[in-house]
Amino acid sequence: MRALVVTAVAAEADSVVAGLTPHPDAPGPEPRTLPGGYSITRRDLAGIALDVLVAGVGPAAAAAGTATALALAGYDLVVSAGIGGGFAPAAPPGSLVVADAIVAADLGAETPEGFVDVAGLGFGHAVHLPPAGLAALAAEATGALLAPVLTVSTVTGSAARAAELTARHPQAGAEAMEGFGVAEAAAAHGLPVLEVRAVSNAVGPRDRDAWRIGEALAALGGGFRVLGPVFVHWGERHDR
Repeated sequence: MRALVVTAVAAEADSVVAGLTPHPDAPGPEPRTLPGGYSITRRDLAGIALDVLVAGVGPAAAAAGTATALALAGYDLVVSAGIGGGFAPAAPPGSLVVADAIVAADLGAETPEGFVDVAGLGFGHAVHLPPAGLAALAAEATGALLAPVLTVSTVTGSAARAAELTARHPQAGAEAMEGFGVAEAAAAHGLPVLEVRAVSNAVGPRDRDAWRIGEALAALGGGFRVLGPVFVHWGERHDR
């Protein structure tokens, strides 16, 4: 089995790679560069090979980087991974969220009646659903919250914006900037997708002093320490 793990920045990719326990006979991680300048690192685990990609920040960059990697190699699974904001109190800093839905939360139009997503406008879809069995297994193995993860192009920085998102998506666990872009590229290649987020801060007023980026990166690495066998087990069951 082969999986592509897509991160936004090198610090996230490094945490994922550090968390993966390689097969005893596997070589050490050796980053290589794909067309477009994308950095990708392979780790061979028991029963699965994972390529960890640094695609860039935001849904457009994520989609472009993911599509580039998918065009060059065959994969069985695509995973969007990194840190993000958590919706209090369900997802505090340092916790993990596994998406049961990957939602384009600000792709659409403002109308006098409120926000209408791109699906409501008739221009495609606004939600990708990871395989339910895989998402549940991943959440159970990592102790993560299983909940929708919102993809935004502008990170929430006010209480009013947090309240607006919560009103539209009351079950949301986290927000980040790449998941929907990764999912769009995966869907174009007919591949299942999963999203895993480690929470670095609460969704709401922007307070850099309250960010726990180091704690979130450590949680991300810890999560991937147990996810390799989960991916293999799911692949063997063909729950896709």
